[in-house]
Amino acid sequence: MTFSTFFRSKGLGLLAWLAGIVFFLPIAWMALTSFHSEADAATNPPSFAASLTLDGYRDFFGADGGASPWPALINSTVASLVATLFVLVLALPAAYALSIRRVRKWTDVLFFFLSTKMLPVVAGLLPIYLFAKNTGLLDNIWLLVILYTSMNLPIAVWMMQSFLAEVPVAVIEAAQIDGARLPTVLTRVVAPIALPGIAATALICFIFSWNELLFARVLTGVVAQTAPVFLTGFITSQGLFLAKVCAASLVISLPVLAAGFAAQDKLVQGLSLGAVK
Repeated sequence: MTFSTFFRSKGLGLLAWLAGIVFFLPIAWMALTSFHSEADAATNPPSFAASLTLDGYRDFFGADGGASPWPALINSTVASLVATLFVLVLALPAAYALSIRRVRKWTDVLFFFLSTKMLPVVAGLLPIYLFAKNTGLLDNIWLLVILYTSMNLPIAVWMMQSFLAEVPVAVIEAAQIDGARLPTVLTRVVAPIALPGIAATALICFIFSWNELLFARVLTGVVAQTAPVFLTGFITSQGLFLAKVCAASLVISLPVLAAGFAAQDKLVQGLSLGAVK
């Protein structure tokens, strides 16, 4: 290895570390601020040596008589998990038809799926609100499940189509010769081979569902309120309480961080699937 090649590789590694630190610093700062008192969190410039306290977390969990975050966290968990499950169940056979047993003009079908994501979300807000109002689905968690499923399905089909295209056709044909029908082929042959890609798709759909705010803010009230909507309630006319908001933001971000950490190996395999022949 020449000196220039060694310097280039070390330089790229250093740049990668610097980029990672830059992206991590806001999260670390938010976590540190969540353990400060409101007086210390509001100081400018901020104090790194301020005493630590759990008051922000106590306020978030309603220790002083405030609203409990558990209903909102449960609603977000239910809506995100159920919508992600529905997306996978619908996207797997669709991706199979577009990659392995390709339908006619399958590229046009893929473009149609992608074109549905080009519509601004706010453009469909009023019709969906009127539909929910007339059908009695306002403040209903299942309306969010349907919306999250429909919103994430196009990107899921697009992603899984590229993943399933790497599944060897000979393996599927061997299973069909042995008498396996389509449901068996999908669940016992295709799904295990494409598991990293399915895990990556599921994680992205879960993150999109968990972070969605606009529809949840407009279409829910108290019963179906999600965690991001609950978080916006901390911005009041009395001001912005930084320590409490940072504590709430950290707690609400933990499920996404935990899911990403648990599926990191599958996520890396899935996102790089097909990159190297």
